[in-house]
Amino acid sequence: MKTRNRKLLSGVLFLFCSLISFQLAAQTNPLWTQEKVKNYLPHMTTKEVSEFLTKSDMVIIPVASLEQHADHLPIGTDFINGVERSKLIAQERDILAAPVLMVGQSPYHMGFAGTVTLKAETIIQVHIEAVESLIRNGFKRFIIMNSHGGNRAISTLLVDQINQTTGGVAVSFGEAVRPFMEASTTPPSTVFDRHGGTSETSSSLYLMPTLVQMEHAVNAELTLPKHLEDMLPEVVDGDPTALMLFLAEGLKAEETGKKTSSAEMSTTGVWGVRHPREGSAARGADDTRRSVEAAVKFIDRWNELAGFEAKD
Repeated sequence: MKTRNRKLLSGVLFLFCSLISFQLAAQTNPLWTQEKVKNYLPHMTTKEVSEFLTKSDMVIIPVASLEQHADHLPIGTDFINGVERSKLIAQERDILAAPVLMVGQSPYHMGFAGTVTLKAETIIQVHIEAVESLIRNGFKRFIIMNSHGGNRAISTLLVDQINQTTGGVAVSFGEAVRPFMEASTTPPSTVFDRHGGTSETSSSLYLMPTLVQMEHAVNAELTLPKHLEDMLPEVVDGDPTALMLFLAEGLKAEETGKKTSSAEMSTTGVWGVRHPREGSAARGADDTRRSVEAAVKFIDRWNELAGFEAKD
């Protein structure tokens, strides 16, 4: 009888615990999929940041955008890819991955739904104030990673303003890693292939695969102003003057009257004639690997030159 009662009690307890577990599971967010990432500021506690500062004073900040990337890539492509690359670097070395803004300068994409754009001075001001906050925390060195072509001048000025107006020291990611970057094995494109094309598609297939909808990737039909169309062969060949002049006029807001906003030039938002499906996760993996390895080599060299001894 006692054995039977014990079994009955055990069964009741099992059912009770199962019910509690089910209720607890039902009370958590069904959309939550994230795992904690080391050295990623949004995931860290203040205690963990204080502990981090005993090992490093370096921060990487991706400067991104929230803009159209055709129908196969998400609006947040530049932000997500920049953050993911920063997080990968932060797994290899003690550098704080600290995204500040999703939005960048993208007025020329406003013809496509979902694009959000800010003025250059707003982007710079927000980042300067964020950097000043991090400096007050104890951080000193900053790598500014531009992950959106339209932010190139903004990122350059941001680096300069951090160095000129704060106690921090900043460098541009692109310039910093260039001497350490392994050459790509991907042959250069023989046709025009830029925004939303094979390069961004490849990176996205590797960095955020579940957000890429390749079934919706289609060839864009481009309509460029004639003088820019005439420049294209030299741009593709890498002529520096042609490229400089082409980008100075191409992809500009509709309000400028240049007829080069993305909606005026492209049927899909992709700025290129190469089919995005020619992109691949393998190419994205190789591009990311080369970028991360170059960043690690730069960080090691900066630590060496700064006399900063990394601690375990």
